[in-house]
Amino acid sequence: MRRAACLWLTLILGSPSLAQDDMAARAEAAFVSSFAGGDPVILARVAVQDSVQRICSEHRNAPPADLGQEMMSVQRAAIRYPAQLLGDWRQGERIAEDFTGLRYNDKPGQPAGGNCYACHQITPRELAYGTVGPSLLAYGRSRGWGTAAQQLAYERIYNSQAFAACSTMPRFGHNGVLTPQQIAHLVALLLDPASPVNR
Repeated sequence: MRRAACLWLTLILGSPSLAQDDMAARAEAAFVSSFAGGDPVILARVAVQDSVQRICSEHRNAPPADLGQEMMSVQRAAIRYPAQLLGDWRQGERIAEDFTGLRYNDKPGQPAGGNCYACHQITPRELAYGTVGPSLLAYGRSRGWGTAAQQLAYERIYNSQAFAACSTMPRFGHNGVLTPQQIAHLVALLLDPASPVNR
């Protein structure tokens, strides 16, 4: 009976692998079409994965170690820096609190925010924050204030894939969501001793 049912389904649907391929293609098309009408830059990134996204998809976010190391090296080499790594923490706080950016209905060319609280605890007074990423409370006090700490914080925000292959953190600078100057303001939020993060 079971064999007859499988044979019948195979005749109706074709081979199981063809049916799965068809379902995967239809699911991908539905996903891409859900972004239609929004920011064309985001739509382009959704429709055509870049090499990093493609590798992460193919390996279910766990590429082989040698491939992961190669990905991180290439991503690190592509980081672009501002004139100064440390901006204004007050502007950084506004960017961290701003939830625009990486949304399909963002207005092209408009400044975006980081929506950092969606994943991180940043200041003690904020009660609503996500826990996907680590807490950033006392970031500067625990890591130091110097140039090396500033550069590391900048690079992690600019392109997290430079440090963790297939990281879930958005590549804010790499994808042009935030400018190098905006990222420098976020570095100040994390590392300026006067910032609420470090009080």
